Amino acid sequence: MNTSLNCNGIGRRNFLQLGFGALGGLGFTELLQRRAEAAKAKSGATSNVNCILIWLDGGPSHYETFDPKPEAPADIRGEFKSIQTAIPGVHFSETLPTLAKIADKFAVVRSICHKDPNHGGGNHYLMTGSPTPVPVGCGAFVSFHPSLGSMVSHERGVRNGLPAYVSLPSMARSGGPNFLGAQHSPFVISGDPSQASFRVRDVTLPADISEGRAQSRNSLLTSLDRMKRIQEAAAEDPVLGFDQSYKQGFNLLGSKEAQAAFDLSKEPEAIRKLYGETDFGQRLLLARRLTEVGVSFTVAYWGGWDHHRTLFKTFRDGYGQKLDQGLSGLIIDLEQRGMLDSTLVVCLGEFGRTPKVNKDGGRDHWPGAMSVFMAGAGIPGGAIIGSTDPKGYYASDNIYSPEDFAVSLYSKLGIDPHQVLHTTSGRPVQLVNGGRQIKELFV
Repeated sequence: MNTSLNCNGIGRRNFLQLGFGALGGLGFTELLQRRAEAAKAKSGATSNVNCILIWLDGGPSHYETFDPKPEAPADIRGEFKSIQTAIPGVHFSETLPTLAKIADKFAVVRSICHKDPNHGGGNHYLMTGSPTPVPVGCGAFVSFHPSLGSMVSHERGVRNGLPAYVSLPSMARSGGPNFLGAQHSPFVISGDPSQASFRVRDVTLPADISEGRAQSRNSLLTSLDRMKRIQEAAAEDPVLGFDQSYKQGFNLLGSKEAQAAFDLSKEPEAIRKLYGETDFGQRLLLARRLTEVGVSFTVAYWGGWDHHRTLFKTFRDGYGQKLDQGLSGLIIDLEQRGMLDSTLVVCLGEFGRTPKVNKDGGRDHWPGAMSVFMAGAGIPGGAIIGSTDPKGYYASDNIYSPEDFAVSLYSKLGIDPHQVLHTTSGRPVQLVNGGRQIKELFV
């Protein structure tokens, strides 16, 4: 599974040598600094709903997941059978047996569609709610409009010293902030949390610095801050802002609550097994823990869903089981903890797959139909919203657009989807151009 994209950090050292690495040119404390500056003039969104967005990069097949077509010809329905769910008359693919059993706890929108068959354009459309202004090829990394996560960061800012926007284990190709500024880029947590050696970079003291030495250096910085020239500086003095950001970073290092959120060994073994002891399952568990301590928007990125070849073998070899166990484990765990009402869970990719199975045993790009999983935040459980035609070619009932999806997501998070933003040159940009709420999600 290839999860590597365009978010490779470049190592840097700060003067305290506390191990704060870079993220797209920004160290963690610098990221905090810029976010704090951006948040000064606004109170932020008031909703207490946070979001976990699971991004299946490449475009998952709706046939092999939430919208099977058992009555279609063999070259359309594929190799898997459909199975009954907890909702009478509703079937999923046999690849998702556990999700089928708890289908009364979430909704599936089967009728979101668009017209961009390229990965770059489709990714941008669903990650931002805005189509690209120019054609974008399959391999492009694009950011013409702020991503959903970056906009949440812009509205909410830093809470309890934690970034508002986190992405695991890399950033989606259109997951950036565009004109909102680098301070609203995601804090990327790389690595495989299912491994015993997993550590979160930038929030763990490096091996060559003991806790005592770090405390000493923090005390030195505090002493320097007491100097008259610092104390008498204006509130907007960049030196003060810079020092405050280091203080926030240091506080994160010293916070038992924050450190505990990153430590999956704190979880009971039964919970870890509930999610599946795989890279994907444990990332969803980490996403839940981050949401629990106040991270507003967490993306769990899973690449490799561009199944032009051997689609059925790939599902049998692990994709189906990992998705089924990880996603069902997240919903069950959130509900048991009383967190489902305050957590919006979304699972999707950039489009669906072609109706006919190709000569290589796969399916190709198909934006005319796709399935989007949504749960929590007041979304009615057991809802199947919209439909595709009998062979799964096109959305045919209650058809919705990516703009409608973005409007619905922002509305659930208490963010005005129709507000006007301004670029660095002052040009007005509507956050979502048009769009309406998916009404079935707000009953």
